[in-house]
Amino acid sequence: MSEKRTFSISELASEFDVTTRSIRFYEDQGLLKPTRRGQTRIFSTKDRVRLKLILRGKRMGFSLAETKETFDLWDETLTGNEKQLLKMLSILDDKRTHIEQQKADIAMAELEINTREAHCREALAELQKKKQQQEKATTEQPEHIQVHS
Repeated sequence: MSEKRTFSISELASEFDVTTRSIRFYEDQGLLKPTRRGQTRIFSTKDRVRLKLILRGKRMGFSLAETKETFDLWDETLTGNEKQLLKMLSILDDKRTHIEQQKADIAMAELEINTREAHCREALAELQKKKQQQEKATTEQPEHIQVHS
């Protein structure tokens, strides 16, 4: 079975769970370059991969300008331009550093949440234990019989 080579805008929107408006916006920004048949946009496998990378980059914190710069650099580096490759490596290194910091921040936030949660659970258990002890003490108290002479 041969792999599909072209895609409609609605197929890509459905596959990636985005609106057709978003895809048209990415096209307007120069990130996607579909061919046209009349008014119909025809997206290639390259456009499909780029859309996937746009959305992944968005999740990773890349701005559309950074994504476009990366695409432009990639397109220019196919011939092996050293300057462009070094620029691409620098951008990727900056992103990696930023993501590593985010991961450290998330790990610290998780640690703080876990610590506070453990403290709250301990305090709640202690309160529930005291409440049970009070209820038990109340039900076990002997009645005092007072004798008056």
